[in-house]
Amino acid sequence: MKLALGTVQFGLDYGIANTSGRIALEEAKSILQLASESGMDTLDTAIAYGDSEAVLGQLGVQPWNVVSKLPGVPEDCGDVALWVRQQVQGSLSRLGVSRLYGLLLHRPGQLLEKTGPALYEALQSLKVDGVVCKTGISVYGPAELDALFDKHHFDLIQAPFNILDRGLVESGWAARLQSAGMEVHTRSAFLQGLLLMSSEQRPSKFDRWQSIWQEWARWLEDAGLTPLQACLQYAVSQPNIDRVVVGVDTSAQLKEIIRAADGKLTSLPSFAPLLDERLVNPAVWNQL
Repeated sequence: MKLALGTVQFGLDYGIANTSGRIALEEAKSILQLASESGMDTLDTAIAYGDSEAVLGQLGVQPWNVVSKLPGVPEDCGDVALWVRQQVQGSLSRLGVSRLYGLLLHRPGQLLEKTGPALYEALQSLKVDGVVCKTGISVYGPAELDALFDKHHFDLIQAPFNILDRGLVESGWAARLQSAGMEVHTRSAFLQGLLLMSSEQRPSKFDRWQSIWQEWARWLEDAGLTPLQACLQYAVSQPNIDRVVVGVDTSAQLKEIIRAADGKLTSLPSFAPLLDERLVNPAVWNQL
């Protein structure tokens, strides 16, 4: 099973299409159970995801491969190694596990700053001690990989990837990472839900990309696919991607996702190859 369960909604109100807020504990339990029964083995969380780690710990995640993420190192941090260790021990305690499958940097650019060598060394030390199985980075796109790849060794990379933002694969980076023995996880298969919205639901600030939405609607109709099927089948079919992280608000949504991921695309929409960063990067949407 290539799908992995993203758990940001377990700890925060998250996503442009989220209308129900953060998930109640009983619903989170149902989601986790269904994910396990469906063959999913990987959970994606982060220290910055509110109470997500604590909720997962309450539900019990010992059999899972848990990937968490470190926030940025504070500017006034006097001992980076100690700070990293304390952060990870906090994660382990909240999650109720003795080790993490993966530990990623949420702000990998810090590896290029003055704290970089100490930060990298701290990650390697955790791996040597068996506290973490794989270390790596969570990036916004191929440009960060260009800057970091030749300077450091990573075991696991997470990056955005979807049918609209194909940069990770089309740049050749996904194949390059996998051939170097790195595990590749992707997120944002639905572009935070934007790709699943009808024209009536889509916020008007995205109307400036009308030609994209028209082509998307035309192609979906021709292909006889729902947006959900198209997004999932495209991501899951990539041979150089190991896990596709999906977040849900309900167990019913997860059931639908598992069903929709089963299938193969026979064509792709003809989006313009050069896409506006303001569209594919949710971090800048509040500036639109």
